[in-house]
Amino acid sequence: MLSICEIFYSLQGESTYAGLPCIFVRLAGCNLRCAWCDTTYSHAEGQPMSNDTILQQIQSYPARLVEFTGGEPLLQKTELLPLLDRLHQAGYTLLLETNGSISLQGLPDYLVAIVDIKCPDSGVWKSEAELGAWTNNLPYLRPQDELKFVLCSRKDYLFATDFIRQNKLQTHQIIFSPVRERLAPTQLASWLLEDGLPYRLQLQLHKLIDLK
Repeated sequence: MLSICEIFYSLQGESTYAGLPCIFVRLAGCNLRCAWCDTTYSHAEGQPMSNDTILQQIQSYPARLVEFTGGEPLLQKTELLPLLDRLHQAGYTLLLETNGSISLQGLPDYLVAIVDIKCPDSGVWKSEAELGAWTNNLPYLRPQDELKFVLCSRKDYLFATDFIRQNKLQTHQIIFSPVRERLAPTQLASWLLEDGLPYRLQLQLHKLIDLK
């Protein structure tokens, strides 16, 4: 059984798959409390659902792209892996959005992980030592995995660019997503253009077109 917050159908909005119809399975529970979190309702206890029930709901939608998100889906990693295998065997393309604080070791090769590297203004780490959870995960990244940085400030931007450079992550797809209430997209765009960095600026497409 998995603890599920919600299952819904929308457009993918925050990866290189942005713009594609996608079925979202939002798992309940999160081990972090980001200052800018826009899905705090997912922190609460969810509804227990069997893999058969989840699969039936997924199959009721016409898309072939499925994203598991949260909350933090890897809190239920042991229970989640068998469902991923069934969906893979059924021919679905599978994405998993994770906050990066839980080990990525053992994820199947057919899965694309979208890993959120937390910046200082997220408020989830208070010292360089606490950043170790994310750094320790880097050896488990696969070529297909994508890295997302949610940015609130110039400090976040400088942290992200330094983190990518120091850890030699340039070969991955890199996504910079501004918290629009705190960092204007035009400001972030000007920094990227000034520095000539080949990173993708993304504006949460699903919110711009007022979909869930």
